[in-house]
Amino acid sequence: MSDQESSTSASQTEGEVEGELDEEVDTEREGERENNLKHRDSPPLHISSFSSTLRAVIRIKQKYQTLKKRRQEMGEDGALIGASGRTSPKIFTFDGTTPTALSVPQKKKRKKRRGVMYPNRGRRRVPPRQERSRAKYCLYLLFAIVFIQVYNAIENLDDHVLRYDLEGLDKTLRREVFGQQGAVEGLLSHLKEYLSTYVHNKPLVVSLHGPSGVGKSHLGRLLAGHFRSVVGETLVLQYYVLHHCPQEADTLQCARDLSAMISEIVERAEEEEKIPLFIFDEAEHMHLEILDALLHLVSTKQSNEYLNAIYLFLSNLGHAHITKHMLHNSSSISMAKSGRHNHFVKELTLILRNTLEKIHTLWTEADILPLGLLEKGHVMECFLDEMAREGFYPDHTNIERLAGEIEYYPEVGGHQYSQTGCKLVVAKVNLL
Repeated sequence: MSDQESSTSASQTEGEVEGELDEEVDTEREGERENNLKHRDSPPLHISSFSSTLRAVIRIKQKYQTLKKRRQEMGEDGALIGASGRTSPKIFTFDGTTPTALSVPQKKKRKKRRGVMYPNRGRRRVPPRQERSRAKYCLYLLFAIVFIQVYNAIENLDDHVLRYDLEGLDKTLRREVFGQQGAVEGLLSHLKEYLSTYVHNKPLVVSLHGPSGVGKSHLGRLLAGHFRSVVGETLVLQYYVLHHCPQEADTLQCARDLSAMISEIVERAEEEEKIPLFIFDEAEHMHLEILDALLHLVSTKQSNEYLNAIYLFLSNLGHAHITKHMLHNSSSISMAKSGRHNHFVKELTLILRNTLEKIHTLWTEADILPLGLLEKGHVMECFLDEMAREGFYPDHTNIERLAGEIEYYPEVGGHQYSQTGCKLVVAKVNLL
């Protein structure tokens, strides 16, 4: 009701304003008509009469503008009142609703579990629950521990091999030793396999056999020099039988002294966590007591420090078998690419082992590597190397002349083998 009354009052005010405005306009028009009638009868208009009409027009215009402004203000107020009154209340209806909004989520039907059928006379027993085993987590932990240990072991192996600089040793032996590439490769293979770890179940025992002058002592000196630079002077022993034990009557004392010396070096190496090297040159002159002492040291029944050691024997035992076998099989030696060379080395190693085991059981613990005869080309390389060391000009004609003075076996299969190897090279170069 209040909204309707406000709207009617607003319309009444608008009507009253319009009526007043019309009445004023009518009165002004009537006044103008009267003035016009008066002026018709009167003489011509004066300037004052013209100004009075102008003032009347201006006054009418001002009143019209004020009335118009008042009308506009009242119209705005009425519009505001009417706008507020025209708003209709919101009524909730079901027209805007959707069936999805009113739908209730349906519950999933659960399948009924079938009851367990028990025999009539038997008792009902609840099936035992399967307990989670904790052994699975222990197994995961064990895998992690094993992985970490293997990873650390691999890193330690690499560090241990790098400590002994086997790559440098390989380059030195290939550069300094002539005509014995097979023996050098076999020796380096044994060293690399043994030095890859510090824990061993037996010491490394290698025995190099070959005729005189093929480079056994030279190879031993190169190994000794390399290991002295790696593990130290005190952990390398070069034992010459004819020098350390020249008298046969002193063999027992020599064996005791040698055992004490090796024990001292081994204990020192165990403290420093290094592997010592023992080189026995001229092993063919070793007496039985010394061989027995060495066999006792290299046996696996010793303590751990004795198992971490390298024993290298240099001997010409079995040189007759090596010479005979090479001269009779020189054609197969030249066919190294066909694989016969490896077969030749295996046959020669087997022959040497059978011969050496008859001399002493120490050789059963050793890995045997045969050194073959040197050809004339190898002897010329020895002359070239020795002349370069002594400062002589390496004249090829002079080298061929010196190499021709060496005695050789009859040529067999295109090979000419030296009887003395490179043993006389140093003496002939010194005579220049």
